[in-house]
Amino acid sequence: MRTSARIWAAAIACLTIAASETAWAEAWPTRAIKIVVSTPAGGITDAFARAYGDYISQKLGQPVIVENKTGASGALAAQSVKDSPADGYTLMYTISSTLLGNRLLLKSLAYDPDKDFTIVAVTPSGHLPLVVHSATNAKTIEEFVAYARGNKVTAGSYGIGSFAHIAIAELNRQFGLDISIVHYRGEAPMWQDLAAGVIQAAVGSYQAALPVLDTGIGRPIAVPTPVRMKKLPETKTFAEQGVTGNVFQLISFTALVAPAAMPADRIDILAKLMVEGGKTERVQKLLDAFGVDQPAMDRASSLALYEKEGPIWLESIKTLGLEPQ
Repeated sequence: MRTSARIWAAAIACLTIAASETAWAEAWPTRAIKIVVSTPAGGITDAFARAYGDYISQKLGQPVIVENKTGASGALAAQSVKDSPADGYTLMYTISSTLLGNRLLLKSLAYDPDKDFTIVAVTPSGHLPLVVHSATNAKTIEEFVAYARGNKVTAGSYGIGSFAHIAIAELNRQFGLDISIVHYRGEAPMWQDLAAGVIQAAVGSYQAALPVLDTGIGRPIAVPTPVRMKKLPETKTFAEQGVTGNVFQLISFTALVAPAAMPADRIDILAKLMVEGGKTERVQKLLDAFGVDQPAMDRASSLALYEKEGPIWLESIKTLGLEPQ
């Protein structure tokens, strides 16, 4: 009888613990969730954070507050989230360089991208077309290369270590060109200079490039990733034009990330809501406005993309020979 009593007592204790753990898990969220965005308000990362955040808020019944915390290429936002409790109430929406490029571009990081964070969902940020000034008369990569061999060409990049920087450097390497690269603080001044003829080429987002595309001053001649862009269906990919290499297959992305120690069930809930949110009319309209062809990816696909393309990003940045700042 005593043995049976002990067994029953142990069983009851286990059930009590399990019940309390279940209740604890189901209690989330009981207050507002904060998404720290590493970029300024108004850009695609901020827009995604607010649109997906609103959907998460609707489904979970708690406010989702977006806080923009810029600086140090996302490092300040990352540090603040890292220092927050890993309880599901503080998340980060950021760009790929926060998780990848900063390792090589900054002398020291107050966070470890792999140990301190886990990806909830990757949100592709769209093709980044190579656009040339109409004065080059180039309509293909081959024609642009021929022009660059006979003329002084300057190309714009929206940041050191960015895809634009990597892509232009790779064109120089593959074709033996000497295209000068000018780094701008954001895309707006870069496209303004292209329109004025100060630079002859640039790589950047479709939405930001619209002013030069609509006027015909800028002409898209190639897009990265394996498939063509829906907004520019006549523009061939780099691969279709024989320009091979992993660099031109990379997917530019933003991502919702969480502290690595956050409970797995909460990560799974958020990941599923991100996929659902990507199907809503609001997000679909946002994707169309920014020229993005794909909404939030499921978690398994997000992790697979990060693990596959992360090393390519890092190796590509290494080849630039940049001095950490």
